[in-house]
Amino acid sequence: MALVVRERDLGDPPPRIVGWREAVGREGGGLVVLVILFGALALATDSFLTSGNLANLSRQWAVFGIIAIGELLVILTKGIDLSVGSVVGLSGAVVAQLLVAGFPVPVAVLCAAAAGAAVGVVNGVLVAYAKLPPFIVTLGMMGAARGLVLVITGANTIQPLPDGFASIANDTVWGIPNLFLITVVVIVLAGFLLRRTVFGRYVYATGSNAESARLAGVPVPRVLVTVYALSGLLAGIGGILLASRLDAGVPTMGETYELDAIAACVIGGASLFGAKGSALGAAAGALITSTLNNGGNLLGINSFYLRIAIGVLILLAVAFDQLQGRLSTRAARTPPAPG
Repeated sequence: MALVVRERDLGDPPPRIVGWREAVGREGGGLVVLVILFGALALATDSFLTSGNLANLSRQWAVFGIIAIGELLVILTKGIDLSVGSVVGLSGAVVAQLLVAGFPVPVAVLCAAAAGAAVGVVNGVLVAYAKLPPFIVTLGMMGAARGLVLVITGANTIQPLPDGFASIANDTVWGIPNLFLITVVVIVLAGFLLRRTVFGRYVYATGSNAESARLAGVPVPRVLVTVYALSGLLAGIGGILLASRLDAGVPTMGETYELDAIAACVIGGASLFGAKGSALGAAAGALITSTLNNGGNLLGINSFYLRIAIGVLILLAVAFDQLQGRLSTRAARTPPAPG
């Protein structure tokens, strides 16, 4: 099924269908890049395809993949969430501090995840009801949440943590890292949410044209609050898993992760102009950036050059999106040839 969004003015482009099929088809380029990258690294170094390195790569990718999917939900509504990196640090600090204080692991994990979701709710309310620009709201929240991390931790690493907590991220099931399995579950659930539910169609409609979606009966403010809350929740889960992997609450944890999350979404086919992208594409984009970093370390490439490569990929992805949009608009406005 698809949701038809009607444009308001006659001078605007003709009505178009906004649905999950349009968005899902965009991650193909990212998957091609991923296959080429895996093949190149497999030929360049014998250690890339070893079980130990692949397990390490899956752990590196897992946290970025979860955060990127939360960022994608916001980007689909034509928004941006610059606070996810700070939320990662905040949730990691909260769970570590509660564990040190003697709270049971499940209680500490739930409280930390709730803290991440609460930050997202605040962002969503300010964007949806106060009508503040998402960039400004989340930029301010990024600084506020990072400051709260430093207050909670006293700018010091929090450790030691209980052994049971470290096993969440570092154990395996049948030889498969827990982090990988958790991330796959998040990808599947996010894909189902966007593809198979009314809420998913509301998200795409809001990103396509919020006013037209509102006139069509879409509860736009509630959709916005929900996507920001989910972004905060997933960033919080990412922070919990990262703290578990490091077995410590590190005050600098999550710094610059917001840029990596946005990069993963764009490289994976999401459009910063909203309504285009998929969970699989965001996960593929996160895997591309993680593979570049992993392969660069194996080959001894300076990490600064890897950042340049990721930046170039972002520019290329945005340029391709712009070109594709112009070609689609031109094709829509071109009258059909007489039969």
